[in-house]
Amino acid sequence: MNLVIDIGNTLCKYYLFEDQRLVSHHHSESHSLEWLDTLTPRPSAAIVSTVVDLPAQAEQRLQELGCEVVRFTSLTPTPLTNCYKTPERLGADRLAAAVGAWVQQPHHPLLIIDAGSCITYDFVSHEGHYLGGNIAPGLHARLRAIGDYFPRLPFVEADGPVPELGYDTETAIRAGVIEGMRHEMNGYISHFRRKYPDLLVFLTGGDAKLLAKTQTSCTFADDFLLPRGLNAILTHITL
Repeated sequence: MNLVIDIGNTLCKYYLFEDQRLVSHHHSESHSLEWLDTLTPRPSAAIVSTVVDLPAQAEQRLQELGCEVVRFTSLTPTPLTNCYKTPERLGADRLAAAVGAWVQQPHHPLLIIDAGSCITYDFVSHEGHYLGGNIAPGLHARLRAIGDYFPRLPFVEADGPVPELGYDTETAIRAGVIEGMRHEMNGYISHFRRKYPDLLVFLTGGDAKLLAKTQTSCTFADDFLLPRGLNAILTHITL
């Protein structure tokens, strides 16, 4: 059993995998990893990806886990060949999501779209080369930017009607942002499909479900792309 731990600024998410199959997943708002004390079944290996420094209690619990614990960074060996020119500055989440797509659909050109705080577009060649990608503001950053830079316009929440054409200021802003993101995504997909007709597209991230409602150009929507990638990386290292 593999244990995958993904620690963000506010949440600690953890997943148990049997080979490549996701068995269970949970989350905690604590970074002390107290749930490790009662975790069953006990893992045979673990991987930790974190954007924060862990407290001493968490580090002690990891040491007492009784198995190999891999600390994942963008320099960790993976099933992909990393062609990024500054690999030490590559977001580890981007690389892990790319691996998560590759292990499900190897030997295809892949475009991975992660609609989170930022929206990222990452490309993997059919040879398994991670070639890099682009970063743009995410949904909530775009909505906040309108309120921040244009004081006469209101701050608009993401939830609500998204008509083709806004019928008031609120729907005009929401539709402008969300439809703009969809057109942006479709533009990337169309561009790469012209170059790679057999391209497969993965959509993931916190805002993926909202964008996927009318996004038909994506081949796969996967909420667990990042943990699948971390699990594959752990297997790659420990085999």
